[in-house]
Amino acid sequence: MRRLLSERNQFPDRHTEIDQQLRDALERNVAILVLDMCGFSRLTVQYGIIHYLAMIHQMEEAARPAVSGNAGEVIKQEADNLYAIFDDPARALDSALDIFRAFDAVNSVVPPDRDIYGSIGIGYGETLVIDDKDIFGSEVNIACKLGEDLACKGEILLTSSAYNALPAGRYICVPAAFEISEMRIDCYRYERSMFPRETV
Repeated sequence: MRRLLSERNQFPDRHTEIDQQLRDALERNVAILVLDMCGFSRLTVQYGIIHYLAMIHQMEEAARPAVSGNAGEVIKQEADNLYAIFDDPARALDSALDIFRAFDAVNSVVPPDRDIYGSIGIGYGETLVIDDKDIFGSEVNIACKLGEDLACKGEILLTSSAYNALPAGRYICVPAAFEISEMRIDCYRYERSMFPRETV
């Protein structure tokens, strides 16, 4: 990838050809899940960074099985964010619900100062997947905005592309719209499942 990007910068007249090579090698149509833990600043000030790092570790231990259990793949975990990809948005949404169930299970047995909460954004579309270690694309960017900046605690927001690719009649979602970074984001807020699964 670095070689092709260097060539693209060096030979801008070849950008169409090089872009196609990159797409052929790296582009996949995937659903993207972006999980953000809630309360970083408050908890770090109140209990210290090591306490919060331990919570991040517990978050990852709770979230990873919920991702793999829905045929997803964790791409990376940065600070208190976790990024995963799936073949379709339904699997990503089911994983998000399982993640929150796992958090509830953790919170039922740990002290209140170690309760884990999160917010999740889900996108769907053509994405550059780099060696299963990083992801880039418009839907990745929007999913990050939804999960990190716009979703409230315990909330799941889906891009329009992700919502439109969900199986009809399985989930109830309501439209929402936000203005951020001089950009309007139309999305959908998950409300409930019509056919809830058993708690895992």
